[in-house]
Amino acid sequence: MSNLGTDRNTTRTLVIFTSLGLGIIALIIASACIGSVNLPISTVLGSIFGSETVNPVHQQIVLDFRLPRILTALLAGAALATAGLMMQTVFRNPLADPFVLGVNSGASLGVALVLLALAPAGISLIDGLNGSGQLIVVLASTGGAAATLFVVLTLSRKVDIMSVLIIGLMISYTVGALVSILMFFSMAERLQTFVNWAFGDYGNVSWSHMQIFAPAILLGLITSMLFVKPLDALLLGEHYAESVGTRAKQVRFFALLSASLLAGTVTGFCGPIGFLGIAAPHLSRHLFQTSQHRILIPASIAIGALLSLASDFVARGPGLDFVLPLNAITALVGAPVIIAALVKQRNLKRLF
Repeated sequence: MSNLGTDRNTTRTLVIFTSLGLGIIALIIASACIGSVNLPISTVLGSIFGSETVNPVHQQIVLDFRLPRILTALLAGAALATAGLMMQTVFRNPLADPFVLGVNSGASLGVALVLLALAPAGISLIDGLNGSGQLIVVLASTGGAAATLFVVLTLSRKVDIMSVLIIGLMISYTVGALVSILMFFSMAERLQTFVNWAFGDYGNVSWSHMQIFAPAILLGLITSMLFVKPLDALLLGEHYAESVGTRAKQVRFFALLSASLLAGTVTGFCGPIGFLGIAAPHLSRHLFQTSQHRILIPASIAIGALLSLASDFVARGPGLDFVLPLNAITALVGAPVIIAALVKQRNLKRLF
């Protein structure tokens, strides 16, 4: 009977992973074909493989705009989901997400200092970089996130895990207050630029940026797979983890460092994308009915990528000429799904 149950669980897991894979493929095709300009799949494939019969304008739309955006959405969703899973495990808190350590606030402060507090000469410098100052914004947001995380991670080696959570929240509130003050005294034009960044957008990552963005995300994802067994042990508490030979404090530090790398990279390039870090891990536990990280990590990667692609597809408003705020869409897409999953599951502690 036990072997039969194991076989059924394995089959169920494979079916779910297959379904998620097919869903991701379907969304990739839809995102490549549908937008402000609808393209047949033959045009998309011809653009990718360099067919001479494809309209050069259509080829540019596919290669320079849609493919980088699709890849960015996939990587960002996977990164935020994995970071959220590790943080929920480390903190043993179902509401923990990648921004609880101050990634969001630190990145916002860096961008706010650049966009809201620069002298007029700085504004012309920003406008000179591809018309949007994208490089400066990326450097400012990444630097702000890194500075905040350095403080939190340094303190994490000296205090218990709940104190780390509280310290991260207090730093977030403090940094958020500084951003609010900068916004209050800023000019309307600069404020609008900052607000647009805060909405979140996958369209800011070009192929040249991808040379940094993709390796950083892949490094964080690969590193997270090294913590499968230690994270399982941490679910039962630090004392238990220590009793079975796990160096809990070291695992906690490097797990948070990996989560910070993932979340900080996404925030730096795409803006503060919310909700995915909470939603994907919960859906993974609900769908797979397990607490084993050897399943939850790849499950979170797949579900995070799927939710991210779906949110971006809706945000782009297929057939329309405008793009909705991505952060608003991630909440609208994910919140009802999570509520339904938790209500149906009824007992979160069973899996957490």
